[in-house]
Amino acid sequence: MKRAFEVINPDFEKSPYSGMTKQHYIEMAKYLLEGAFTHINSIDDPLTFPTVSGKTYPQPDAPDWRYRSLEFEALERTFTLAGPLIHIDAKTEINGINLRDYYSLHLYNALTPGHVNSLPLPEDLPDSTYQFTCEFGGLFKTLLLMPETLWSHYSEKQKNEMVISISKWAHHRTTQNNWRIFNIITLSFLKKYGYEIDDELLKNHLLWVASYHSGNGWYLEQTYNYYSISLFIVYTTIWNRTFGDEYYPEIAAVIEKSAQKLMESITGFFARDGYINMWSRSICYRTWVSGAFPVAFMLNDKTLLDPGLARRLCSGSLLQFVTREEFFYNEIPSLGFYGQKEYMVQNYSCAASPFLMFLPFICLALPDDSPFWTSTENEGFWEGLGNKSRKLVLDNPGLVLANHGKTGTSEIIPGKVYYDDPNYSKLIYNTHFPWEDQNPAGGTSMEYSFRSLDPRDVRGEDINFYLTGITLSNSSDKNRAYSTSQNMVYNGVKDDVIYRQAIMRKPPNNGVGYIIDLADIIIPGGVIRVDRSRLAFEHELTFGHFGLPHLNGEKAKINYSEDGNKKVMTASIEGRQIALISYNGWDKLDSLVHNNRNAEADESTVIYAYKKRMARNPAMELMITVMLHKMDNEEWTEEELSPVKSIKIMDVTPVSSSLGADIILSDNKKYKVYFEEIDGNRRT
Repeated sequence: MKRAFEVINPDFEKSPYSGMTKQHYIEMAKYLLEGAFTHINSIDDPLTFPTVSGKTYPQPDAPDWRYRSLEFEALERTFTLAGPLIHIDAKTEINGINLRDYYSLHLYNALTPGHVNSLPLPEDLPDSTYQFTCEFGGLFKTLLLMPETLWSHYSEKQKNEMVISISKWAHHRTTQNNWRIFNIITLSFLKKYGYEIDDELLKNHLLWVASYHSGNGWYLEQTYNYYSISLFIVYTTIWNRTFGDEYYPEIAAVIEKSAQKLMESITGFFARDGYINMWSRSICYRTWVSGAFPVAFMLNDKTLLDPGLARRLCSGSLLQFVTREEFFYNEIPSLGFYGQKEYMVQNYSCAASPFLMFLPFICLALPDDSPFWTSTENEGFWEGLGNKSRKLVLDNPGLVLANHGKTGTSEIIPGKVYYDDPNYSKLIYNTHFPWEDQNPAGGTSMEYSFRSLDPRDVRGEDINFYLTGITLSNSSDKNRAYSTSQNMVYNGVKDDVIYRQAIMRKPPNNGVGYIIDLADIIIPGGVIRVDRSRLAFEHELTFGHFGLPHLNGEKAKINYSEDGNKKVMTASIEGRQIALISYNGWDKLDSLVHNNRNAEADESTVIYAYKKRMARNPAMELMITVMLHKMDNEEWTEEELSPVKSIKIMDVTPVSSSLGADIILSDNKKYKVYFEEIDGNRRT
């Protein structure tokens, strides 16, 4: 195999940006399956991949059913590619093996009780939820859309043998929110093909799923994340067209409405070149959100997305990964983002899990005359941005999207974050500056890092109950490490200023005394931060910019300058640069080198701001900074590094709030940052 995918004979007339047409999608799918099929020698071998050391499953002491789960996940998730290829041409072969014959055989083996490779039945396991349920949902989503690929290939006897296992798992216990979709899909498939199901259970799951819709096309998962797009929109739209419209038209209409609403903002999540953002959990699924692009042309209203832009972004997101050698590990997609990285992987993943990223290949189920295929690629709204930045506000999930015409990057600014997790808790996520893992020594990228110097914490006394006179111990060792926000609150957008709050310690643990009020002003190529520190006791604080990977062994180049209260630090690598400008509230700017925290390289540089406050009751402060980025090698100009003309800090603002500022930018735009009733405006 080639070390990475290449677009051979690109069609720059139909696709002037990616060169990708339908034929290239077919070639890419075949290339990816060729890597997977290097792990089998004949049609009789079940598809499985080498286990990966670390937290992923199966662990060395795992029960046998975990290995069945690994095999079934490999079979089902690679069918995300194989199914569309069979749909295009049932004679398709990979490494000399006919795909339809292979998947028909091994699906039958897996779903026929008593076979050596069959899945366990729910009653054979302790009453709980299992990965099998998830994979059933993925499998029958594909078979609902393209039933002729496998299901119609079986005899009635074979179908009846398999339905025993299918039905038991379809009716088995599920977990909350997105997993209900898996049961819905599998139950619906059974009903569609004439098998008896519990109709009330199906209806119950459907109503639960509909209840999770929060607005703006988003659904509540554990928090707001990509699952809202890939499962709640992509899976359910396929369900609508293949089952729901006929059997549950009222609920299908609810799902349709939310999907149509999502299309108003979906393109804002992607960079100009189609890059996706490394954000939320299950990072190894990467491009699964790009499945929303072909799904847009399965909606009742197929005019909601510009088809040329949709294909451009879909193609660009796939090329972001498959053209990189480091993306492949054991000839298949790695468990990471660009390469194999343990820190960004969850313990529910296995070596086969990343194949879910190829959900966009449902585009091969679209007819040849679909606008998705016939339209010429274009850059949509990007063409009119110039050097300006566009902001999309999604109040319901508490997300703000920034599209920077100057740099071609896109950013996610999260607001409703319920726990301490770098998948969600960063201040900003950028498509071309993937996030870094947290650093207990401070200087964490794109986060405020807090270390208590309160002597009660240092001594290991519980400061939350000190009024009682009862001393309770806490971990003084733990308090020596820097921690990041435990949750984030969204407070809305007013007068073009985005308001949030970073809660560094949750109530009742003196949470009112551990708040950083956040105010973001989006500017071309960056953001102005006017953040209000309400940290009540002795502490240290750092605030990091994007991490810069050291590629090809080259360290980032650092420059520093001062002009009165204005401090400027820049860092650069080939093709990417960042600048951190401090105007108020920080002691110094500094940089450090991280090891094994960056998505792209083992070593990286972070520039950051630092301060230390040792008063027993530190004053509130405005921490005013500018964070810039660009995607070239040109030297920063004085104009670029001087975005702020004037700052007026007020103890009491005209709206009677404490400690705010009037900001005038170099282009004479004026902003009022007042934190008016911010605690009362929380939208969690």
